[in-house]
Formats: sequence, structure tokens, C-alpha cells
Amino acid sequence: MEKLSRRGLLAGFGAVAVGGAVGLPASAAVCGLPPSQRFVLGGAGGEVFRSKPLADVTVMQSVAFDNRNQRLFAGQLRAGSPSSSGDLTLTQLTPAGDVVGHMYLSGFGHAVSIGAESVGSTTYLWTETDVDTTNARGRQVARFRWQDGATLTKDSPGLRSWKPVADGALFTPSVDQQHGRIGIRQTQADGFHINVYSLAAARAGDFSRVLASFKQPAMTEGIDFQGWVLYGSYVYLWEGEANTSTSKLWTYDINKGEVVESVQILDGADLVYREAEGIGVQHLPNGRPRLCFGFASGVAGDRRANLFYRDTLV
Repeated sequence: MEKLSRRGLLAGFGAVAVGGAVGLPASAAVCGLPPSQRFVLGGAGGEVFRSKPLADVTVMQSVAFDNRNQRLFAGQLRAGSPSSSGDLTLTQLTPAGDVVGHMYLSGFGHAVSIGAESVGSTTYLWTETDVDTTNARGRQVARFRWQDGATLTKDSPGLRSWKPVADGALFTPSVDQQHGRIGIRQTQADGFHINVYSLAAARAGDFSRVLASFKQPAMTEGIDFQGWVLYGSYVYLWEGEANTSTSKLWTYDINKGEVVESVQILDGADLVYREAEGIGVQHLPNGRPRLCFGFASGVAGDRRANLFYRDTLV
């Protein structure tokens, strides 16, 4: 979950900028994106899987799909580490939710959002990194190759990291490989903003051209933010708290600059604990996309992952 005080939001602003081209401030005027279809949040959908264990016993925080290679990844806090440490566990799963591998990330952040990018048969992960222990969030974004069984730090060989907005903090990525873009969510003095960049440019460390930029819209006050995903010309936002009926999906139209749909989500109403966690876009082998949103369930010490979807497009 993501519940931060104003002090926590501002705590990371003093971090030193990392080398490489950095993006414009999130408030900069930039062009829109080519318009795309959007998922209907109140439309048809169903269940991907239910009550699946991950590589660790903690709550699932985020999900990401490598659609070209039909792989699913989940991020969670590492059991036994204090949350302030930023230690994470990443699990690789089959599309049906069965564990096939894991990695550990030491000192990275909270994994509110992660991204997956395929390069041939290899998957690269995008995450936050360089944890600020005052708020347990990353001060940079990182890209690295998936290595089953490996433990990485922010200084591991082969890992690259950047601070895309010089005066930003609390960075999290979302990869939209289908449209060749990456979104970076980060805080400014007035709250959270999202910048959109070319994925190819970002991969090369170039964040100098911002394709779209906006302040995250106001959501339900007092309810935990649980993830976001960029897809086409829309951003989908996810919120909710455990053991409540507060789970809600939001659709933000980047080009119009407004929320176009928000829907209370009742899927998985019978789950024990049921905390909204993680959101991503899956492409089935036939190419059909669906918006997948997750819930953590189960008891402390044995949390489980659950994934549902919507697939109506307009």
C-alpha cells in the first residue's frame, strides 16, 4: 500500500541527481499522445487466478507482464526485513499464477509499481531503487535483466539507474511496451505527477523529451493508493484498503486531462483480508489485451495473490 504523510512526500527532494539527461519538470507543457482505446472498468471481465502463493509470504504490492514472452512478475516486501530497508522480493510466475523463479532486491523501495520489458527472449525489469529510509521509497528508477535466484543492490553490475526529474522524488515506473512508452510517477512540491517518455530513449538513459506530463488526479481521500499502469493514452489508477469495500479503479485520459471513469470493484468479495494490490496490462497469446488488477488475501505469514481482469475496450 502507499500511505505517506506530507513530510514523507517531501523527504526525498534533497537527493542528488544522477548522471545522464533528465526530464523536464512534470508541470512542463508537452504534446499529447496518439489516442487509443480504453478499458471499460464496469465492463465484462473475470478471474485470472486465485489464492496463489508467491516466492515470499508478504503482501503482493505490484504486478507487471512481459507479454511477448508470456511472463508475469510480482513485487513484494522481503519477509524479515523492515519496510524502511527497501528490501524487495520479485517473483516470476506463469500466466496461470504458478511460481517459476525469484530475485531479491536490497535497498530498492516499496514496489508500488514495477515494469517489464522484453528484449528477445530476455526480460528486463524496471523498478524504483536507491531507497530513502525516511519514507521507504526509491530516489531513482532502475533497469536490470531478470536473473533467477540473484540478489541485487543499486550498485550491482549490469543495473542502470537514473533520476528522470531532477527535483522529483518517490519514483515508480510503468512500462507500456505495446505503445513503446514508459511512465514515471514521482512527487513534486504539490503532489504526485506522471511523465511519459519514449521507452527506447529511456532505455538509453535519455529523459530529455517528455511526451506527456500531468498531475495525478485527486482520488478518494484517506484511501490507500495501490498502483498504476500506463497503457496507450490512458493511465489506470488503483486504490483500496484491506477488509473494506473501498477498492476502486480510475481511468485518466491523458489527452483530455481528466478522469473519464471510476468504478467500485466488487470482484473477489469472498476473499479473506482482500487488499487491493497491483495493476497491469496482459496480452493473451492471441493478442487480446486485458486490464488486470490484484488483491492480496490470506493471513499474516501466508499472504496469497489473486488477479482479476476487465477486457472490454471502447
